[in-house]
Amino acid sequence: MIAPEKRGIITPEERLACVLARLILDPAAPPARHIAVGAASPIPAAACWLVRTLGHDVRLSLLHKRTGNPFTEGSRELFDLAGQGRIDLFFLGGGQIDGAGNINLIGTGEWPGRTTRFPGSFGSAFMYTVVPRTILFREEHSRRVLVPRVDHVSAAGSPQALVTGRCVFRFASRFTLASLHPGESATSVRDNTGFAYESPPEVPTTPEPSEQELQLLRGPVRVEMLETYPGFCRRVWGEN
Repeated sequence: MIAPEKRGIITPEERLACVLARLILDPAAPPARHIAVGAASPIPAAACWLVRTLGHDVRLSLLHKRTGNPFTEGSRELFDLAGQGRIDLFFLGGGQIDGAGNINLIGTGEWPGRTTRFPGSFGSAFMYTVVPRTILFREEHSRRVLVPRVDHVSAAGSPQALVTGRCVFRFASRFTLASLHPGESATSVRDNTGFAYESPPEVPTTPEPSEQELQLLRGPVRVEMLETYPGFCRRVWGEN
């Protein structure tokens, strides 16, 4: 059951999951028939499960899934599927992201990231190149993360969008501000973004989750995620 104090509140995680789900279903983008989600990515995973529970025929492969994981040999099979053109959409993040869509998963400062070390590139350069659609996702939206130029390029590509805790950017050779999450403004985004981007005169507000989306997230999506992401479920929905 959802904790009573959380029932009437739309959490940031729920809002972001709905934003990602709508990008997945974007009719202007190529169809996403098979989506892969890397390790420790509960919000993208929630978005994918939401798409499934909305009735869309999407194959979802979670690298982090504890049981029933389709990748019996881990990332090796993920990369094989991607190289064969059998994955349509993947999510990537970065310790740094710049206005050209480059991500840095190595670290800051002199090579190899002597100031701050990040988790490592892992297969990001390969996935960014061969998977037709990539959505960049990072909850933190600050000048520390969104920089003029990344210190080290882990992966370079052309993302469909960048979703942060403050807004949504679309990408076509450079980023354009597409929507502002509730409570944000063009000024708050500009003040916290280190790279240059385009901004229309009027920027719409990111739509809030619908009642149906919230019911699905808090019901069947939560049930699907409990085993793989128990900590996330406890934090967002008050699960024991």
